[in-house]
Amino acid sequence: MVRFFKTEKYKKYQVKYNRDMEIEKILLKQKDFFKTHQTKSLSFRKMYLEKLRDLIITNENVLFEAINKDFGKSGFDTFSTEISFILNDIDYYLKNLKALAKPKKVRTNLVNQPGSSKIYTEPLGCVLVIGAWNYPYQLSLSPVIAAMAAGNCCILKTSEIAENTMNAMSFIINENFPSEYLYVYEGGIEETTVLLQLKFDKIFFTGSTKVGKIVYKAAAEHLTPVTLELGGKSPAIVTKNANLEIAAKRIVWGKFLNAGQTCVAPDYLLVEETIQEQFLEMLRKYIKEFKYEPGSEQYTRIINQRNFQRLIHLIDKEKIYSGGNFDEEELYIEPTILHHIDWNSEIMQEEIFGPLLPVISFQSYNAALNNVSELDKPLAAYLFTNNSEEKETFTRKLSFGGGCINDTVMHLSNDNLPFGGVGGSGIGNYHGKYGFEAFSHQKAILEKATWGEPNIKYPPYSEKKLNWIKKLL
Repeated sequence: MVRFFKTEKYKKYQVKYNRDMEIEKILLKQKDFFKTHQTKSLSFRKMYLEKLRDLIITNENVLFEAINKDFGKSGFDTFSTEISFILNDIDYYLKNLKALAKPKKVRTNLVNQPGSSKIYTEPLGCVLVIGAWNYPYQLSLSPVIAAMAAGNCCILKTSEIAENTMNAMSFIINENFPSEYLYVYEGGIEETTVLLQLKFDKIFFTGSTKVGKIVYKAAAEHLTPVTLELGGKSPAIVTKNANLEIAAKRIVWGKFLNAGQTCVAPDYLLVEETIQEQFLEMLRKYIKEFKYEPGSEQYTRIINQRNFQRLIHLIDKEKIYSGGNFDEEELYIEPTILHHIDWNSEIMQEEIFGPLLPVISFQSYNAALNNVSELDKPLAAYLFTNNSEEKETFTRKLSFGGGCINDTVMHLSNDNLPFGGVGGSGIGNYHGKYGFEAFSHQKAILEKATWGEPNIKYPPYSEKKLNWIKKLL
């Protein structure tokens, strides 16, 4: 009989055991390095942010080639929707780091006079960032950059689904950064499971609600704070008071960008009944105009066979208004508009995350908003109208992570706005100063003078002291 330690099974076990031990050692090294307080230095943070920026620029073609291999994304799309975001994030923190990290003096209330109060922003420690596959550079590196700016050590777990981009990021970072400060850990579900068993000072996850629950549960074991960037069914609403040409153009762009594999893409469309036919024709016109064809620079393929089959299953041939064609070998699905959809249709039961746009017509604007509000709170929502009352009702009545009026997706490009979900679409937010705060602790310090000490709070108590307390508090 062959002994266990000579079998292939044992060898695989040994490799896995060694990798598990490796990442645990790296985390321990990061914790030791954080205790040296080097990452708290603003010059240290800026030095490595600049280093990352230079590496991204130098290796731009490597990044382009890797993502193109994963799902046919063009250099134009990769730069405009990924690399530019990352470079802008770095520039933002380089320009604003001193102001963000500066202790902030706040008002000291009467009962604590004479004294002064300040809020000190300090890094949390060693953090874990779990990236997503659909925008593998942006959704991995943007939170890492915020963590670096805030003064943390970081382990990045990239998505194994986009394998080539994972390898590219791993090579660029692990070859150029000390592992005790920043490290990319490659692998799949098993590797992520190992990471979640370790104690981090913060976990940042971007992905599905299903996996988000697993991350949240694992974090609770260590009372680790989390930011969860999830998703949901994000509506786009078009009323008769909209500029229909602009609405159609911007919805088509936002929906079919990255072949619909965008967490804030319009998931479904609500159109006022009186303009439905006219508007659907406009949508079809812009789909044709934008040339979303197989292998074109404007369009990507579906990431893998599993997602392709899931999406094909959602296409009801009897409800196709436009599109519906696909090529399994090329993982291509034509931009597809589905009409005569109702709230109980299968496609309305889950986030689509692909190039399928179901359309529901409505007669009453308020009733449509009520229907949306009955669903889980989405990551994004979009309204197209020039009616000020409709805008106000939309903003007041619907709860969602963030969104636009008369555009789609573009709220992500403003680093002065927080990006994040609410309820089932996520916990916490980031971008700009909000990213810095997501990876920081706000430490409150009250400094009291040692003169003029009132005797009111000290025993023995009296009715007179109580009356003074009531006046002061």
